[in-house]
Amino acid sequence: MKITTTLLILLVLFLPNTYPQDYTQLNLPEGAIARLGKGTINAVQYSPDGAYLAVATSIGIWLYDTATYQVENSRNGEADLFIGHTGSVLSIAFSPNGKLLASGSRDNTVRLWNMETDEITKLYGHRGWIYSVAFSPDGRTLAVGSWDKTVVLWKEVTRGNTMQWEHKQTLYGHTGPVYSVAFSPDGSVLASGSEDKTVRLWETVTWHQKRLLAGYTSGVYNVAFRPDGGVLITGSPVNTAWVWDAETWEPRLEFAADMNWIDSIAFSPDGTTVASTRSERDEPHAVYLWDGETGALKEVLTWHTKQITSLSFSPDGKTLASGSDDTTVRLWDTETREPKGTLTGFTGEIKNVVFSPDGATFADERRGGTVRLWDTATWKHKQTLGGYTDKIYGMAFSPDGTSFAGGGGLQQDTVTMWDTATWEVKGVFRGDKNGVLNISFRPDGGTLAIAGTDETVRLWDAVTGEPKGTLTGHKGLVSSMMFSSDGATLCTGGADNTARLWDTTTWQLKRTLTVRLGWGNSVAFSSDGTTIAEGSYSSRVRLWDAATGEPKLLLLGHKARVKSVAFSPDDSVLATGSLDATVRLWDTATGAHKRTLTGHTEEILGVAFSPDGRLLASGSEDGTVLLWKTAD
Repeated sequence: MKITTTLLILLVLFLPNTYPQDYTQLNLPEGAIARLGKGTINAVQYSPDGAYLAVATSIGIWLYDTATYQVENSRNGEADLFIGHTGSVLSIAFSPNGKLLASGSRDNTVRLWNMETDEITKLYGHRGWIYSVAFSPDGRTLAVGSWDKTVVLWKEVTRGNTMQWEHKQTLYGHTGPVYSVAFSPDGSVLASGSEDKTVRLWETVTWHQKRLLAGYTSGVYNVAFRPDGGVLITGSPVNTAWVWDAETWEPRLEFAADMNWIDSIAFSPDGTTVASTRSERDEPHAVYLWDGETGALKEVLTWHTKQITSLSFSPDGKTLASGSDDTTVRLWDTETREPKGTLTGFTGEIKNVVFSPDGATFADERRGGTVRLWDTATWKHKQTLGGYTDKIYGMAFSPDGTSFAGGGGLQQDTVTMWDTATWEVKGVFRGDKNGVLNISFRPDGGTLAIAGTDETVRLWDAVTGEPKGTLTGHKGLVSSMMFSSDGATLCTGGADNTARLWDTTTWQLKRTLTVRLGWGNSVAFSSDGTTIAEGSYSSRVRLWDAATGEPKLLLLGHKARVKSVAFSPDDSVLATGSLDATVRLWDTATGAHKRTLTGHTEEILGVAFSPDGRLLASGSEDGTVLLWKTAD
C-alpha cells in the first residue's frame, strides 16, 4: 500500500501485571455485566496492622490483602471493592485500631466503612469536595478538610448499645480550601494546610487556634507529623518542604531539590526517612527519599512514567507504596530501594469506546494515549496499543473489521491504522498540524475522514493512503462526525453550533442544521439514515429529520451536558451519555424515556452498542467502562 506520509513507528505496549486477577465482576451496579478498569488512583494507605493496602480511586476503594496483593480474599467472604460514593474518592484514612476506614469524596460526603461488619456510616453536611480525612490517635474523633474552607470534626458517641458518629464542631479561619489535616501523635494538636497559604494549628481540648504558620507563597497541600511528634512537615508548590519544630514552631529544616510542586509526603514509621513526590509533567517522575534528621537527599526512585500522586509506608517500614497517573501502584523495598511489585488495572479517563463489526473485540481509549483491546467472549484484556503522548480523540474499526484506526488529540496530527490480524501498523494519515479530533470510515471502507482542529475535515483513500480532498465551512472545531449507513452522507458537528450534511459523491454541502452542539459534543445517524441525534451543550437531546432538516423530537431528562449519543442497531433505542454521570435510553419512535443506567461516578464520555444490540458500553471520566445488558 502506498503511503504519502512518513511512517510513524508506534509501540504496542504490554503492561505487566504483577498480580493478575479477574476484578471485572466485583460489586457491579444493577444491570451491568462487567466493569473494565479500576478507576483513577487518588490515594493509597496501609492499614495499621499492615494486612491491607487501600487504594482510593474514582469509583471506590480497592482493598488489597498484602499477603497476596489480591483484591479478593476471605475477609467476611466479601469482595473487596467498596462502592457507594457517587463521586471520586479523594482521601482515605484507617482508624488507629484498623476497624474503620474513612473516605472523603467529590460527592461532598464522608463514609466510614466497618472492616469487621461491612456496615457503612455516612456523614453528611459538608459543602464541598472532601480533600483530607484523619483520625485522632484514640480513634474517637475524625477531622475532615474540605473545599468549603472549614475543618469539620466528627465524634464517636454511644447511643444505647450502638456507636454513632455525630458532628462535634466546625473550625473556621481558613480562607481557602483545606487540602490536608493531621493529628499530632499525642492528639494534642491538629494541623490543617490550606490553599490560603497557611498552616493552622488547633489545640484539641478547646479547639482554639494556637498558632498560624505563614510565609508560604502558595497553597499548602500536605501536612504530616513525624511519628514521635517532634516535628511537623509541610509541603506546597514552592519547590520546598518545611520541617517545623513541634515545641517552638520554628522552621528546623528545608527539603529542596527543584521539587516544583509537592504532591505527597510521608514519614517512615521510625521517622528516619521522609518520602516525597513532585507534580510535574517532565521526567523524572520520581519518589524522593530524604534523611529525616538532616534533610539530605538519600535516594531518587524512578520507576513510574507519569506524575506520582500518593505515598504510604507499610507499618513495618519495609515497603513503600506509590500511586501514579501512569495507572499503577508501585511497591518498593525500602531496604534495597528496588521495585518489588506492581498493582495494575487502574485507568485514566475513558474517552472513546467502540465494538468491532463482528462484535468479537471491544476497544477503549484512555488518558495517556493508549487503546486497550478486549475479547468480548471473556472480557479479558488482549492487547494495548500505544505511542501517543496524550488522549486519543478518535478511533474506529473499518467496516470489514480488518483495520483499526486511532489517534489524534490536541497537538497530535497523526492517525495510525493497524492490521487487526497482526496489530502491525499499516499506515499513518495526517490531519491538521494542531491536532485531530475525530475519525470515521465510510461504510464501503474506501474513505477515511479526519476532523482537525483547523475547522476542516480531511478525506483520505483508506486503501492507497492518497488524499481525496478537504471539507471546509465550519467556523469552529469539528468535534463529532459520522457517515450514514448507506455512505451517501457525512454528518459533521462543530463548536459553531451547526451540524452539516455533506454529499459523499460530490463532497458538496447538502444542508446545515442550527443546533447547540458546542465543543466536544456528539451527533449520530440512525442506521436507516432518516434521523440524526444531537447531543447538545445543554442537557437536551434532539432528533432531526435527515431529509428535511426539521426537528422531530426533544428528549428531556439529563441534568447536565450530553457528551455522547448512539442508536441501537435496529434504531429503536437511543443511548445518551451525560456529564451527570448517567446513561439514558430513549424510545426513538415516541421519545419516551425507557431506562436510566447509574453506576459511574464521573461524566460519561462515550457510549456504543454492540453489533447485535444486546450490550451497551459506557466509558467515563472515572476511568472505567461498564457493559450493560440491554436485552434478555
